Amino acid sequence: MLGDEQVSFDQPFHVFGIRHLSPAGAHHLLAYLDEVKPTAVLVEGPSDAGGYIAQLTARGVVPPVALLAYTDRLPVRTILYPFAEYSPEYQAFVWAVRNGAHADFIDLPTETTLALYDRKRKVPEAGQDDAVGHERANRKRYASEQGKLYRSIAEQGGEPDYEAFWERRFEHNLHKDAYRKAVYRFSAQMRQETESLEWSMAPEEAAYNDIREAYMRRRIRETIDAGHSPDRVVVVTGAHHASALDFRLPVMSDTEAAALPRTSTRLTLMPYSYYKLSTHSGYGAGNEAPAYFELLWSCLRQNDLGKLPSLYFSHAVAHLREQGTFRSTAALIEAVRMAEALAALHDGSQPTWRDLQDAAVVCLGFGELSVIAEALARTNVGTAIGRLPEGVSQTPVQDDLNRELKRLKLEKYKSAVANSLELDLRENRRVQSEEAAYLDLNRSVLLHRLELLGIGFAKKQGVRRQSASWAEQWVLQWTPEAEIQTVESTLKGETIELAAAFVLKERLEGCGDIAEASRLIRVACDCSLHKLMEEATSALQRLAVDAGNFEQIATAAYELSVLIQYGSIRKMETASLVPLLQQLFLRGALLLIDASACNDEAAAGVSAAIQTLHTVAQEHFEAVDGELWLERLQELASRDDRNAKLSGLSFAILLERNAVSDEQCAQEVSRRLSPGVPADLGAGWFEGLSLRNRYALLSRVSLWKQLDDYIGTLEKESFHRSLVFLRRAFGSFEAREKAAVAEMMGDIWGIRPDEAGIALQRPLSDEEKEKLDELNEFDFGDL
Repeated sequence: MLGDEQVSFDQPFHVFGIRHLSPAGAHHLLAYLDEVKPTAVLVEGPSDAGGYIAQLTARGVVPPVALLAYTDRLPVRTILYPFAEYSPEYQAFVWAVRNGAHADFIDLPTETTLALYDRKRKVPEAGQDDAVGHERANRKRYASEQGKLYRSIAEQGGEPDYEAFWERRFEHNLHKDAYRKAVYRFSAQMRQETESLEWSMAPEEAAYNDIREAYMRRRIRETIDAGHSPDRVVVVTGAHHASALDFRLPVMSDTEAAALPRTSTRLTLMPYSYYKLSTHSGYGAGNEAPAYFELLWSCLRQNDLGKLPSLYFSHAVAHLREQGTFRSTAALIEAVRMAEALAALHDGSQPTWRDLQDAAVVCLGFGELSVIAEALARTNVGTAIGRLPEGVSQTPVQDDLNRELKRLKLEKYKSAVANSLELDLRENRRVQSEEAAYLDLNRSVLLHRLELLGIGFAKKQGVRRQSASWAEQWVLQWTPEAEIQTVESTLKGETIELAAAFVLKERLEGCGDIAEASRLIRVACDCSLHKLMEEATSALQRLAVDAGNFEQIATAAYELSVLIQYGSIRKMETASLVPLLQQLFLRGALLLIDASACNDEAAAGVSAAIQTLHTVAQEHFEAVDGELWLERLQELASRDDRNAKLSGLSFAILLERNAVSDEQCAQEVSRRLSPGVPADLGAGWFEGLSLRNRYALLSRVSLWKQLDDYIGTLEKESFHRSLVFLRRAFGSFEAREKAAVAEMMGDIWGIRPDEAGIALQRPLSDEEKEKLDELNEFDFGDL
């Protein structure tokens, strides 16, 4: 530009270059606007979002908030424009609304921004892999060179990093008009340094910036042509673009504007959080300490930057006290003095955030960061989350969710801090209204629907009894991602219920096995989607006709079992599921023997399925054919041509049910654990036996005698092979169970319990260590 702000037709318009999320930028911009008193304030941002400026500055809006643009077709692509209270762009709009000035965005519309973004991410065609790889390498080199440049600037300024350099040179500069001129000159020089690098290593990014700047010049021209005097127009833009907003450079023509790519988009406002504004979340235009910069902003507004250190340490100490860690006022005073001393080493300026951090570690953490890490995180980043009043730019799903949260008294959980919520789905008979009686049940329905939609507000936790579906525990935490996911759900339905039904319907249409179909019945029940529960049941009935996978059948039977047991709590009719459960259970029982002809790797899944079906048999003994199930278990327990581990598991279930006499037990143990049986089969059978009720196992001394005799007869190599299975079996025993085994074996060997305990806890002898080393070197082959 000519001088700082001249245009080619000798009429000035004003450009104010800023850094996003710069409190000093906002402070100086407000002073500049008061001085110039513009009739038009133009801000770098999506030009199709001008209609949202009034809502962004409406009463009741509490930053941080963000403007979200998203494509109106799947898959959804999004782009965010976040604002803190101290964002210069936000304060520019506040000033414009308060002073009756025209305010508008002037950057590319979101429909073009997202279309260009898609082109940059376009999947390469065949034969383009080398070119794409070269382009990625260039981009990495460009980022590396940029990083070197910023580090060099910091080093020359005597600062630990570029952020400290920027804060000391610009955020603390309170001289009138100094920020605007210094940022303009600095950014113009930086642009000259990086422009050639950008065109050679990241040409797409360079071209994208050229297109944006030509479009912004076009929008400025349109504003002036609309009747605003150029000297009453202020343009607020990122400092990098400030020197390019000059009419001596080309203005985008009508033809060029019409040729811009476009994709259909929608816009909405959404609450945002300080964590997402921070660079810790990966936001490239953020800063490391949004909450700290809010403190800086409050000091600037009071024209008292000198009180920032004491304000910062006061907040840190308050957070420490909340955690039960107390620091004296003297320690706080010392921290302020140390921060000021550190700043004095840099030309006597105010302490930067880095200075405050260092002083906090020394004076509040006594040299240990870990002691004060959480308190500093809350002081630096904070847990603030923005708020939008009712009626402000919400999609139908957002509106519906907010209404539901209010109806179900969950509004207080819409926080950036995670909170636990325990639900009891049973009717509360101590209240008067039906709404209150089923409050927790209705909460559960909403949370399950959000989970189905992939909205990360609620995460269900395990409870002590997995099948006790009357008790649920959730962790609730609101994040900007959850807001975006809510907005994306708009494409699936106008309410949470309709969107959840859409997702479940899609999953049903793609369902190809009975395990998934049974899970979808459960999901439909949890989400109180009655019609879709019927469709899921029909799908399961259709798939069950040809079902032949034992593990899937067991899973499906278990899901139905839980629904039948607790469906009444969710006010669902489940009697129609009983015949389907009977059908699945019968098919599972008939497939048991064939499914058990498998290797040890597959046996793990079959073992879990056997235990699952046995649970169903116990829970629904009146409905399913329990006698047939026991007959099949007895057959499997006696078979030698099936997986030994599964035969052992079947025998353990029979022992637990008292379906095996002591004599039969002795015979089977003697047969399975005999010298003629390969060691891996015998030990594998015992491993399966140990998977069930340990107390039933520990109560049969004869079994342990036979196990002892069996191990004593093994040859050295066979003993080593058996150890693989025996160690795996005993590895799952609890400490008290191992102690009971030790005492029992002591009795068998004629050793008193106290002597057995001492023998087990004594250090290994050299001979025993040699035996262990020898075992570690043993070649177990394919075991």
